[in-house]
Amino acid sequence: MANVEVSLKEIMTRVEGSLAAAVGDYTSGMALGSLGGGRDFDVHVAVAGNTDVIRAKLHTMELLGLQEQIDDILITLGNQYHLITLGKGRGKTNLFLYLVLDKHKANLAMARHQLRRVEEEMEV
Repeated sequence: MANVEVSLKEIMTRVEGSLAAAVGDYTSGMALGSLGGGRDFDVHVAVAGNTDVIRAKLHTMELLGLQEQIDDILITLGNQYHLITLGKGRGKTNLFLYLVLDKHKANLAMARHQLRRVEEEMEV
């Protein structure tokens, strides 16, 4: 089992094209940890904003009566992928992993696979 810091480092090194990664809590909008980003990309603002995306999707699923779990949410921009994976398991039910990828360097399928694997091994 890996802690948040180790998990984020693993994502950033294993996933080609990674620009930023974070673990967030979608009930509070707070980031529990983050790596990457920079002056032009504030990861903490992105985490807070993406909590609204997650809450909206969960609310819509509830209105539709869908009894499913979200595997991941993908937002595609002109030059980036933003990938959100919700936490599963004890202690991670309100958490999500957030990964920003360079669209031209990343392999989206491998990124999704690695993000799920890291989420399973992460201990909070």
